[in-house]
Amino acid sequence: MRTGAFKGFETRISDPGILWIRFNRPEQKNGMTSVMKRDLIETLTEAQMDNAVRVIVFTGSGDSFSAGDNLKGYAALDREGDGNHMPLIPGGHDSGIGTYAALRTISQELNTKIREMDKITIAAVNGICIQTGFSLALSCDFRIASTEARLGSGTLRFALLPDEGGQYLLVQHMGLSRTMDFLMRKKIVPAQEAMDLGLVNDVVAPNALMDAAEALAREMAEGPQVAMRLLKRTVYNAAELTWQQALDDIAGKTAVVDHHPDSREGVASFKEKRKPQFNKWLDEQAG
Repeated sequence: MRTGAFKGFETRISDPGILWIRFNRPEQKNGMTSVMKRDLIETLTEAQMDNAVRVIVFTGSGDSFSAGDNLKGYAALDREGDGNHMPLIPGGHDSGIGTYAALRTISQELNTKIREMDKITIAAVNGICIQTGFSLALSCDFRIASTEARLGSGTLRFALLPDEGGQYLLVQHMGLSRTMDFLMRKKIVPAQEAMDLGLVNDVVAPNALMDAAEALAREMAEGPQVAMRLLKRTVYNAAELTWQQALDDIAGKTAVVDHHPDSREGVASFKEKRKPQFNKWLDEQAG
């Protein structure tokens, strides 16, 4: 897939199939625009379809992961040049129906894309993580935060709403009563408190963040990819299905996994008391 510089972020791939997405406008606290979100959606679509990518890691530059939408000069940044490669997106938000369309088509679509990725996603939260950046991090499967990170919605401070799905994600991560307290009291909390609330998986020193993110990414990338991707989907489905629906869902996925070469390798390695060598099918495709 394509790597390099995009609108507001840059990408690279490292072994074994880790796609790194770094927001690279630290002077703007890595604030987001609709053009940046469009490029992110396209990048994630490519990553989903490219077998060379196994895991996606998001992080930020400077003192921020992302401080949310770039409210200052947002409309102008929406019109930044694309070298005529892509048509410019109208800014939206010029009326009630315009805001509805902009949210559903771009802002909410980005978090939906992240949640619907079959591949594992990790947010390495290096600093300020607010509003849009916060909901993006919550959309990932794992979150590792630096001790310098601060996380929260904060939208009510501007009489605005967590309109990219933040309220839903918070309820899923920490329950109804804690979400009500968190949002209504406009909390932006340090990393350790976020971990205590169940919003992040681990907190590490700033100079250990990227090593911790890479270690987790490698662990995920070296696991049996077919089984892991189907397991991810069925876990997310289980949060919203009935018991009988969840059983049917995992039965259908088990019918795939049980007959995959990785499962045969898993059983053989157990019997032979050795470390399994998963993903030979991916290595063969790469070769």
